[in-house]
Amino acid sequence: MDFLRPASWEEALAAKAEHPTAVPIAGGTDVMVEINFDHRRPEYLLDLNRIALLEEYEVGEESVRLGASVPYSRIMERLRTELPGLALASHTVASPQIRNRGGVGGNLGTASPAGDAHPALLAAGAEVEAESVRGSRLIPIDEFYTGVKRNALAPDELIKAVHIKKADGPQQYSKVGTRNAMVIAVCAFGLALHPETRTVRTGIGSAAPTPVRAKAAEEFLNAALEEGGFWDSGKIITPSVAKQFAELASGACNPIDDVRGTARYRRHAVGIMARRTLGWAWEQYRGTGRALEGAA
Repeated sequence: MDFLRPASWEEALAAKAEHPTAVPIAGGTDVMVEINFDHRRPEYLLDLNRIALLEEYEVGEESVRLGASVPYSRIMERLRTELPGLALASHTVASPQIRNRGGVGGNLGTASPAGDAHPALLAAGAEVEAESVRGSRLIPIDEFYTGVKRNALAPDELIKAVHIKKADGPQQYSKVGTRNAMVIAVCAFGLALHPETRTVRTGIGSAAPTPVRAKAAEEFLNAALEEGGFWDSGKIITPSVAKQFAELASGACNPIDDVRGTARYRRHAVGIMARRTLGWAWEQYRGTGRALEGAA
């Protein structure tokens, strides 16, 4: 196994172009596990730890440009207001040591359905900035996951950053694991309210071959909130609406039985998390006074 260690982003892109099968490594929290258990033996490792720009982030007027290697700990500490859903998800990642090393780019590159960041990114409607020697492009998060541990990157592309709109409403995240820390998700659920567009977006992890949105649940809830005047009145969401939303979210799953949980349990748990995160987020929305402002 050859170890490539570029000193700049341009060198990294050139190395990836020359060796398209090279596996990028930054935090190493996924790659090293696979190598240590001999599940993967790449010909080349492409070390990105010397690329400082990958650990930079920029807060703009409407969105955050998050470098691929910005550690989860920094997201928790500095971007809780702008990216509350991703900050909550970051709290659930492994241990403090791993949160200090791992970043969202690694989650995206691995594209495991159990990656903790995916539900929050889906709910927020993120875009992935990919670059190669041929140029750069933005990939909508809905188009990024193409199969089990597969993504839309071309062989010569690297993830440079993630663009995430600053939260315009409450966001929530919930994860089920077999213990409270250092655990791969049995299933996870992210939810974001978008009052500016009067829509709700979701994200489901570890309950389908890829991270997915519960689109039928979103469409139902968007219509129910609009038709019932909930956005303007801020009234409590009725139990029947919450129940239907949870059932549709559960129906969006396509899980498997494995050592962490059964398919039946995952569907059930996703429904519970959908109802609870909706309740938590809506209580936050009601508490902001924005509903009364909209009705005025």
